[in-house]
Amino acid sequence: MTAELVFSDATELAERIRSKDVSPVEVVQAHFDRTDSVNPVINAIVVPNELALEHARDAERAVMSGDSLGPLHGVPFSVKEVFDTEGIRSTRGSLLYADRVPDSDATAVRRLRDAGAIVIGKTNCPEFALAAETVNDLFGRTLNPWNLDRTAGGSSGGEAAAISAGLSPLGIGTDLGGSNRLPSHYCNIVGYKPTHGLIPQTGAWPEIMSRRMHVGPIARSVRDIALSLIVMSGHDHVDPYALGGSVDEMPWFRAALPPLRVGMMTEGPFEPVMGEIQDVVRKAGSALESLGCVVEEVGFDWHDRLPIDFTMDMLIVEADHYFKPFVEGREDELSGSISALLNSPMPSMADYLGSFDKHESVSRDVTAFFADHDLLLLPTSPVTAPPHDSVELDVDGRTAGAGHAANITATFGMTGHPAISVPFGMSSDGMPIGVQIAAGHLNDRLLLHAAAALEALSETAAARPPIG
Repeated sequence: MTAELVFSDATELAERIRSKDVSPVEVVQAHFDRTDSVNPVINAIVVPNELALEHARDAERAVMSGDSLGPLHGVPFSVKEVFDTEGIRSTRGSLLYADRVPDSDATAVRRLRDAGAIVIGKTNCPEFALAAETVNDLFGRTLNPWNLDRTAGGSSGGEAAAISAGLSPLGIGTDLGGSNRLPSHYCNIVGYKPTHGLIPQTGAWPEIMSRRMHVGPIARSVRDIALSLIVMSGHDHVDPYALGGSVDEMPWFRAALPPLRVGMMTEGPFEPVMGEIQDVVRKAGSALESLGCVVEEVGFDWHDRLPIDFTMDMLIVEADHYFKPFVEGREDELSGSISALLNSPMPSMADYLGSFDKHESVSRDVTAFFADHDLLLLPTSPVTAPPHDSVELDVDGRTAGAGHAANITATFGMTGHPAISVPFGMSSDGMPIGVQIAAGHLNDRLLLHAAAALEALSETAAARPPIG
């Protein structure tokens, strides 16, 4: 029963709880048992919620009393350590906030709780969620459940590892350069970055680059992504970048995918990309063609304005300004990743302003692309999960810097277009490969419909990691 429950998705768990097939207590206890067994190896959940079983008992009483139940009633979920959680330690992955306990929830957390979900624990992230590897001086390193010698990614690596390994069915993370999508690609789950502003960022930290930062769900299935988006979306009248309307019910899971025009990019300006990953993207393109879509090869001429480069130019300047009041006098307590960021050579004013010009140009290109196409299909990353602390990447014998791993995902973080990573293959050495789909602004419903259709044709979406 435990294995069955911990590898069910949140939607199935909610349905079984509502029908009294299983109880919230059974579900939460199964996830705690799995955490006791596996978490000491992968170090994904770093702050358990000691009151989760008490909340599960309350949820069970509501079921037995015939009370009105929310769409996620009794379902556990995990929360990246950069979100405030009322009464639960929220450290931001930093020694500076090791004992911090907020007195209120982040908006996204509160909305999931209001839908009946139960926080099961907080998941590891790099300090301040600003690194590609999930490791910090407070909690240590998170390992990839598919291969302990490989990274789970960052900055939502703890979330991805926990969901992949069966410690949680659903989680929430943040995404700028790919922090939800890259770890999900590395760990064989679904990672989503909605249209910028659909989910308020209130209570997520840091607020640096908030005009680009996104809050989004990570899950075991696309339908869980859709359900949690419905729950979490909508203006909270606090986040100035949040959009006014919420996402309504999505009945498209019962409908066939309409014929769509899909642009497919196996490498484009993001070379080099592993050949096995390019093959999986082509396979996904063929799958979409089998559903009636028109798929054509496309490309962008961005070799002089790669998204990861201008993202870092912006981030270095803004991080130096933003973090000074928080870290001044405590610099010796910072982890290596944040110290390196804050000590990076400062771009000139001309380079900083030039990064905005490049960003504007790329955003215009992507926006114009979706005037003629419904979707863009491309790799999530040029590589599968690299070894821990990789400074350079080996891409089929070609060398690239470590930042190259986020080159593709950074595109849509900066442009604000919705993008999702869906499991669709395995490499020859047994590492997961996800494909990424992007859509036009506010076309999240269409994007998730296509992702669900693609997921249904994936031979690897239901694969479980060898751990445990």
